[in-house]
Amino acid sequence: MNALSGLTSTEVSQVAHTIQLAVAPVFLLAGIVAFINVCASRLARVIDRARVVEQRVVMTAGTEHDRLIDEIRVLDMRIKVVNCAILLSVLSALLVCAVVILLFASSLLDVNLGTLIALLFIGSMFSIGSAFAIFIYETRLGSRVIHIRNEILYHRADEEKGGST
Repeated sequence: MNALSGLTSTEVSQVAHTIQLAVAPVFLLAGIVAFINVCASRLARVIDRARVVEQRVVMTAGTEHDRLIDEIRVLDMRIKVVNCAILLSVLSALLVCAVVILLFASSLLDVNLGTLIALLFIGSMFSIGSAFAIFIYETRLGSRVIHIRNEILYHRADEEKGGST
């Protein structure tokens, strides 16, 4: 009996059962793709802001220049962090794809791949969990820049003029 004999004698009920097992990882895959979309949108916004700040930084001096340099450094860090979150998310998606493929291979070839499937699934969860943690870090970096903006927002011009009323 060769390894491919299972391909010709697979029962429809066995295939249906394997599809049922694969549905949960496929839904997980859809969620991961949605998260990648969120990360890609944030990355695009950060890049757009970095381009604006890059144009402005060469036309400024003094404290405004320093503030823009600080902002561009944070934006650069955010780009790196979001890219890392996207990388880990894509890795997680690839591992989920491998889980689905191996579920079918295990069923069709009548080979016990349970341990490998479990390890790949654990790796996928570790990868997406790490991506979520990195995403939280990126949002905190983004809040730093907004914090600077709040200081400017609540600045009182009449305090600079000596407080005359």
